Amino acid sequence: MPKMKTHSSLKDRFKITGTGKVKRYKAYKNHLLSHKSGRQKRVLAGQPLMAAGDVKRLQRGLDNLK
Repeated sequence: MPKMKTHSSLKDRFKITGTGKVKRYKAYKNHLLSHKSGRQKRVLAGQPLMAAGDVKRLQRGLDNLK
């Protein structure tokens, strides 16, 4: 049986913490930042944890990502 592969697009979009939780990136923080307010950029700076229901849905694609 061949090895299960990690879904390539998920490798860059999510990170697994040491305790096994999944961190995600927020949208609207990649480009066109000059017209956005400093407050908006600060709020977008964090990396929140994924909700439990979403983690279950992503688990198959993230299985080999450590």
